[in-house]
Amino acid sequence: MTAPDIFVYSIENLQRQLETAPFELGYYTLRFYVDERGRLSRTPTDRLGTFYYSPSGGTLRDEQLNIVLYSARIDRYKGYGRPQEE
Repeated sequence: MTAPDIFVYSIENLQRQLETAPFELGYYTLRFYVDERGRLSRTPTDRLGTFYYSPSGGTLRDEQLNIVLYSARIDRYKGYGRPQEE
């Protein structure tokens, strides 16, 4: 069985990249395949784009810091990534 290509955009691959992604100034730096217009691609392409994920807002931003995605599933305080109370 081959390992998943973590550069193909999906919520699951975003979470996989978070395990090793650098964290600086409140953002994780992630890389995903992009299409010819620089948009996230759900299939492999010959180009990788850099994106910045903010766990406190559930947003994924492009290199110019434009919001390209918001999802409650990846918002640490509202959804899927919410810290567990002890």
